[in-house]
Amino acid sequence: MKSIIITGASSGIGHATAELFLQEGWRVGLIARRSEPLEALAEGYSTAVPMPADVTDAAGMQAAFDSFGHLDVLFNNAGLFGTPGTIDEIDLDDWTQVMNVNIGGMFIAARLAFRQMRRQDPQGGRIINNGSLSAYVPRPNSVCYTTTKHAVTGLTKTLSLDGRPFGIACGQIDIGNAETALLAELKKTQPGTETMDVSNAARSVLHMAQMPAEANVQFMTVMATTMPYIGRG
Repeated sequence: MKSIIITGASSGIGHATAELFLQEGWRVGLIARRSEPLEALAEGYSTAVPMPADVTDAAGMQAAFDSFGHLDVLFNNAGLFGTPGTIDEIDLDDWTQVMNVNIGGMFIAARLAFRQMRRQDPQGGRIINNGSLSAYVPRPNSVCYTTTKHAVTGLTKTLSLDGRPFGIACGQIDIGNAETALLAELKKTQPGTETMDVSNAARSVLHMAQMPAEANVQFMTVMATTMPYIGRG
């Protein structure tokens, strides 16, 4: 049975992806801060493993990974947008929070997955980082989020390079306007925002995860067809 750990599994893209992998028969480690939604998601699935943890808590994350065992795939998904505004309007505490989750948390999860995949037998695995269209073209008033997503791209490329000797592949999925609670809030302030069903993002992650060891989706962009990405810069 293939195994995957998904961070940010309690809601949005992480929840939809976890549910799809469970339906496909994978053993799925569910990581998020709150245990209640993870337990609710796990109901009816014998292969679901709720592992409540904060991605910024290195010790808690290590305990979660150590308890899970053999790992084929990490979907490094947890992240937050932060308070919108121009750089002079952003409180430094808000900046630090977004950095800690979107970069620090992703680094911690990738580090633990890389270590597990390097040492397990058979060696190897796959790390899928959740980037964003903002890794290429920012939204207005998104300086914290956009900065982190550019950093994620650097992390993805470095993991791809450093993972080669150990059979560890790394790819990045850049998702545009999947219909989640976060996007619902955005649509309140930006009427007419074009979205797609979140299941399209989940199926794309599954496609990346199911690639044979000899192949890797390095970067994938999946987005609402009519959203203003091309030409929005």
